[in-house]
Amino acid sequence: MAEWIDLIWTFIKIGASTFGGGYAMVPVLERELIRGKGWITMDEVMDYYTIAQVTPGIIAVNISTFVGWKRKGWRGGILATAGFILPGVILMTAVSLFISRFAEYPAVQHAFAGIRIAVGALILDTIRKLVKGFYRNAPSTAVFIIAFGVSVLAGVSPVYVIIAAGLLGWLLYRFRRKPGLPAKAPEQAEGSGKDDSEK
Repeated sequence: MAEWIDLIWTFIKIGASTFGGGYAMVPVLERELIRGKGWITMDEVMDYYTIAQVTPGIIAVNISTFVGWKRKGWRGGILATAGFILPGVILMTAVSLFISRFAEYPAVQHAFAGIRIAVGALILDTIRKLVKGFYRNAPSTAVFIIAFGVSVLAGVSPVYVIIAAGLLGWLLYRFRRKPGLPAKAPEQAEGSGKDDSEK
């Protein structure tokens, strides 16, 4: 029972301290889930972000579901998602019921101005982590440069860029793996947490 309480309480804290959308959530995930709990690795976070981009719903909520599912199966996914959205639901309900014209108060506007600056800093930190993770080897760096170039300079639709990069990455890394060696399991990666449900 303590593990279930820890799971939902962790995501309540993440939900209460996440502003600015999914990308501003990365430093919070790093602090709470990677360094604090050791449940996942940064590589897994980036994988979850990739999947969340192409699945319906809000990125931050989808990532909460993925992490909860990794820890405790489908029940963990439901609890983690519920924990993440609970602070926002409570706050918005209280604002809508008790405070009319909430966003028009000068104090609220000033607070939002400060939050926007902090969110910008968090997103820049996320970009730094994302770019740092790309430069592992020559193929990944080449894919990054080509994708950036055709998207920004040639104006190619991001849809085609993502599809082409996915196919190219599959081809590159599929044939780079030595024959007969299985792929490394996520839970074997350095610093990753082991699913408590398997104990």
